[in-house]
Amino acid sequence: MEKSERAKERKEKRLQEISLLRTIPYSDHQRWWSAETVAVVTGGNRGIGFEISKQLAAQGVTVILTSRDHSVGLEAAKVFQEGGFNVFCHQLDVLDTASITEFCDWLKQNYGGLDILINNAAVNFNQGFDNTVEYASQVITTNYYGTKNMIQAMIPLMKPSAAGARIVNVSSRLGRINGKRSVRGIIVRPGYAAGLRNSVEKPWKIEDVCLREKFSNLDTITEELIDQTVSSFLQQVQDGTWESGGWPKTFTDYSVSKLAVNTYTRLMAKMLSDRPEGQKIYINCYCPGWVKTAMTGYAGNISVEAGADTAVWLALLPDLAVTGKFFAERREISF
Repeated sequence: MEKSERAKERKEKRLQEISLLRTIPYSDHQRWWSAETVAVVTGGNRGIGFEISKQLAAQGVTVILTSRDHSVGLEAAKVFQEGGFNVFCHQLDVLDTASITEFCDWLKQNYGGLDILINNAAVNFNQGFDNTVEYASQVITTNYYGTKNMIQAMIPLMKPSAAGARIVNVSSRLGRINGKRSVRGIIVRPGYAAGLRNSVEKPWKIEDVCLREKFSNLDTITEELIDQTVSSFLQQVQDGTWESGGWPKTFTDYSVSKLAVNTYTRLMAKMLSDRPEGQKIYINCYCPGWVKTAMTGYAGNISVEAGADTAVWLALLPDLAVTGKFFAERREISF
């Protein structure tokens, strides 16, 4: 059996295990949350965000799903409400300062803040073997800066609790610093190992050794470094030189945006680590895999239920003490 086939079998077995785990209810002593616990899910009107909202609500959490298109968000919330769930909608554009401010004011006035933030809102314009950077600016701005905007805006509103507040950033293995990438005759899928076919592999997704070292060392990571890196990429896109810049060769703009999200997650975990007991905020990111949603053209091979699972697991994990980590299929993976 080829290595890729064995890896596929292991993943399928793990997904079956997770499907079983989802059927096991939390015990009373594990349930640190209640109907008063508030979770905000950005981009919760469809896809993984919709399913995350569903699974959180099914556990008894009050969910505020946000949608850039208010009417679409209201329809999504209505579906949940008809099923008896405490799910509500509010319009939000994660790139609009006024929209974020208005949402913050509304959230504080109506709920006193939040306990859980799921940063799910994201875009991707590449599918299959496409690797256009035509929309690179929109991808970077939405996926990275949108996530950063929400984290900065929500932290002051996160409610104190013994269990700690939680932030989960939906990301991708495509944003990993290290790991093999293939460069010829290969099938590469978001969140999946590549299927090799007469391929040549290079050991790093980021070829710039200096940048790779800086991003690997938490002591050298700064917000300025992350911002400068994505700005450099966008400048190279504008100049037409990005292909020789050593960036990931698969879904390049999306990969760079998720590299930034992953790195910012680690940075924020470090910055939040000295908060006192009762005011802890735990922040992690996870890869849902290649899920059957609009973002993948419904060509994924992971169900939306399985794709949402790790986000919900991290958000509700009892006695959570882990922060600044990367997960997939309820397991920690490397950055």
